[in-house]
Amino acid sequence: MYTTLFTTLVSASELASHLHDSGWVILDCRHDLLKPQAGSDAFAAGHIQNAQFADIDTALSGPKMARGAAAFSTFTGRHPLPERNALLATLRGWGIDDDTQVVAYDAQGGMFAARLWWLLRWVGHPAVAVLDGGLAAWQAQGLPLVTPVATRPAGNLSEKASLTRMVSVQEVVANLDAQALTVLDARAPDRFRGENETIDPVGGHIPGAKNRFFKDNLQADGRFKSPDTLKQDFTALVAVPESAILQCGSGVTACHNLLAMEVAGLPGAALYPGSWSEWCADPARPVATGS
Repeated sequence: MYTTLFTTLVSASELASHLHDSGWVILDCRHDLLKPQAGSDAFAAGHIQNAQFADIDTALSGPKMARGAAAFSTFTGRHPLPERNALLATLRGWGIDDDTQVVAYDAQGGMFAARLWWLLRWVGHPAVAVLDGGLAAWQAQGLPLVTPVATRPAGNLSEKASLTRMVSVQEVVANLDAQALTVLDARAPDRFRGENETIDPVGGHIPGAKNRFFKDNLQADGRFKSPDTLKQDFTALVAVPESAILQCGSGVTACHNLLAMEVAGLPGAALYPGSWSEWCADPARPVATGS
């Protein structure tokens, strides 16, 4: 069993002290939304020792359905959730057992590592943390990168009760009139306003949503802000965590806000996995622009 359970963040020095611990699995989640090959190329050029590569587009997402007016009813976003059994098989393939401590990292402030953090919690595994400060924090301590790729025997991770909540697009639509739930959008402010949209075919945001750019969770050095600061930030936007729906472009960086809320001691918010990419695929759904 775990000697110490890390469920949100882990420091570079703590990870370094467990680098050869067989009970720890390290996963590299580097990615570029506009250059899908960039993450695996970066991993091949150098990664934390014993790390394995976790591809956002394949390992951490399910198959994409066709986009278009005739197919909007089946399109669930650019990064749909993987089927649970397929995800469990992937996690076991990385050597994850029921008592494994998993650490995810990237080089983008945790924006992709947080997706893996949420997915493991989705299948009921609590012992997963994001490397605070990511690869930059690791290298800032003079810790090395290597090129050999680690292999591990398959794990026996079992599915347990989910530690997360999520909502469907139908539930978000139902909330438009009542506005009983607060929708927080993790995208950059210009994309939220409907400006400079280069990823999705429609710019704007879900009517009534508030903007909480995920990068606002970080300090200048790329590490997360203190729990107290994050708590002040999020309580200014959402009175009760359980009444919050978190979304972004495709359900990835929304997980960063969910992680930040956990760090702040504000658990219970729900993820809208399809996010803006699913929402804007149906022209019948309303779109708001501006602040």
